[in-house]
Amino acid sequence: MIVLNGASLSLSTLISIARDHELVSIDEESIKKINLASEMVKDIASKDEAVYGINTGFGHLAQAKINKHALNELQENLLKSHACGVGEPLDIETVRAMMALRINALIKGYSGLRLETILKLLEYLNLNIIPVVFEKGSLGASGDLALLSHMSLPLIGLGEVYYQNKRMETMEALNLAGLTPLKGLKAKEGLSLINGTQAMSAIGGLVLYDAFKAIRLANLSLSMTMEALEGIIDAYDARVHEIRNHPGQMHVAKEVRLNLQGSQYITKQNEKRVQDAYSLRCAPQVHGAILDALSHVEDILNREMNAVTDNPLIFTEDRSAISAGNFHGEPLALGFDYLGMAIAELANISERRIERMVNPHLSNGLPPFLAKYSGLNSGLMIVQYTAASLVSENKVLAHPASVDSIPSSANQEDHVSMGSISARKAKSILDNTLKVIAMELFVAAQAMDFREKKNMGQVTKRAYEFIRKEIPMIENDEILYPYLHKIENLIQSKSFEQEVFKEDIR
Repeated sequence: MIVLNGASLSLSTLISIARDHELVSIDEESIKKINLASEMVKDIASKDEAVYGINTGFGHLAQAKINKHALNELQENLLKSHACGVGEPLDIETVRAMMALRINALIKGYSGLRLETILKLLEYLNLNIIPVVFEKGSLGASGDLALLSHMSLPLIGLGEVYYQNKRMETMEALNLAGLTPLKGLKAKEGLSLINGTQAMSAIGGLVLYDAFKAIRLANLSLSMTMEALEGIIDAYDARVHEIRNHPGQMHVAKEVRLNLQGSQYITKQNEKRVQDAYSLRCAPQVHGAILDALSHVEDILNREMNAVTDNPLIFTEDRSAISAGNFHGEPLALGFDYLGMAIAELANISERRIERMVNPHLSNGLPPFLAKYSGLNSGLMIVQYTAASLVSENKVLAHPASVDSIPSSANQEDHVSMGSISARKAKSILDNTLKVIAMELFVAAQAMDFREKKNMGQVTKRAYEFIRKEIPMIENDEILYPYLHKIENLIQSKSFEQEVFKEDIR
């Protein structure tokens, strides 16, 4: 049981909730804060003074005062009218992350929802009744309004959910589960449910977690390429990296040295050449900078996962309600743009190493395109084309979304972050990058089959043998796409991680 308290949620814990379906509860201190804020909102709603979102309209309609008898209807109408998402539904793990993140923000006691409402969202999460949330429609400034509205509709029995591996109307799922929805929403509850950055945080958080794994895979593919090209290990000397003092760079160099420990394929300066090309020699600097970028984004995300992103904010100490802008997604939008650019660079340099292995002018004695009988066979020529295509697509996707803004709500919301687009772009870039890394491993394994048989590194040997158990050397031209699809899935499997990455140097 994971106990949320609004202050200590980490990325790894979020992944446990999203992917491993860990059960979640709320700590006792948070329950006290929830009840205090809820009572204060109830008190505000009983009075005549206008307080945004409690007894007024929303956005440009903030000047419209709402009659007391219609305050509950106002909140339900908000969810209905704002559920304007389009595109494909987000996957279940992403919506589970959204739900956990929203609960963690609401229990801090600055939003004013009833405990009953938060517990209903928690109940759905624990029973795996997961709202259907469409991926597109958020501007990332007044919160992820459209996406969070889809997440919240099932609380009042509306919208759609996934339950028992099927997509269905919410009430059908609740009937199957023997549950009832909330009888309605009270003052401010609809607004509190959707005023937040939890959609972009969920999408980007899962991408970030997987990007850390991609770095390790890229360090492995780099290591095997070093062996395939008889790369010079001197450039990975710990002293070189210590005097530059970037933690990511030092970590990558150390990990590659570990991967290659015992290898007889790597060389020393002047043994075969004076120095290697940048895609080998500068890889610790490049991979390391990417790792540092990921760590920076993780710092931003850790703060946001435990932040209050509602509006207005309820301060029970002096009984004030302040309308402000904590829902604005700029910190995440900039961070996820940075994340996407960093991941794109991982593919960029990996593709250059693929080119060096298949190009007979650059491969240090390997046959053209790694074909045993070149001419009659094209070998792995087009694998590099495909990698180049993905890298080029990443360059387009890496254009930052956060530099754009379109005013909305009759220009009341005149600057927005586009943070959910930053997060979704980063996901697409990561998908492409993992394919390129898989191709580098595929090509490097083929290249190793043309080298004289010697001892490989302790980690690269395990990787090579794991790959060769599933994918043979290509001696004559075959249809390659099944192998490319297979190795992409293979290197992301738990069995690959467990059998290959036995050493942990973090």
